[in-house]
Amino acid sequence: MSERGVPTDTGADRAPSPTHAARPPRPGGHPEPDAVRRRAARRRHALVVALTFVTGSADAMGFLALGGAFSSVMTGNMVLLGLSAGAADAELAMTSGGAILAFVVGLLVGAHVAGSPRPDDPTWPRRVTRALQLELAVFVVFLVGWEITGGDRSDRLQLALLMLSAVALGMQSSAVQRFGLNGLSSTYLTGTLTSLIGDLAARRPHTSWLPRGQVLVMLMTGAAVSALTTVHLPRLAPVLCVVPLGVVALGARRIVGEV
Repeated sequence: MSERGVPTDTGADRAPSPTHAARPPRPGGHPEPDAVRRRAARRRHALVVALTFVTGSADAMGFLALGGAFSSVMTGNMVLLGLSAGAADAELAMTSGGAILAFVVGLLVGAHVAGSPRPDDPTWPRRVTRALQLELAVFVVFLVGWEITGGDRSDRLQLALLMLSAVALGMQSSAVQRFGLNGLSSTYLTGTLTSLIGDLAARRPHTSWLPRGQVLVMLMTGAAVSALTTVHLPRLAPVLCVVPLGVVALGARRIVGEV
């Protein structure tokens, strides 16, 4: 649901970059085998796909239950902010503007914790895991606030929860940027659709377009499941963010192997 592309870390459509031109020696002095790197890259992509499910879930909750704005789609929120000015709608301005501000705060915090890409980065830097663990903590606070307030929330409580969700997804965005790969994102996905259609039109191999399709399908799946849960089982809705994120944040080091 956004403006960037998606990871295709198969080597098929990514030009070499200084960040990934060479890998540092392993502790024993031997280069990291190509097969190990490829396997780790595939696992990293699977984890980013899981993070995209979290994005879809959080955006659906924000739109349906927290004032009609989004937790990660800042383009949509900026449009809503402009609409609020034209319609003189102070409530919409507060909701969309608050989400934008909270997302920016999350970006700054996430960038501080995750750091910037480095030439000697492993496939999954430890600081990415730390940033995702912090995001998980924010979503746990969100879950507690959601459960305590139940279905009887004032506009201010709705805004507070929306901003918590936006902070969390801002952190996630910065954490994924630490990988230093062009087009790798779990939140900016409008460009993903554009690239996918371009790949299909050019009849590129499935290694190019399939990863993009996986991310888009998972985004829509997260939104659909979250919408059903928010409407019919609202108490469980935040679990759709906490559980997948917990699997990624707490299991990343084992799954990827820190290579």
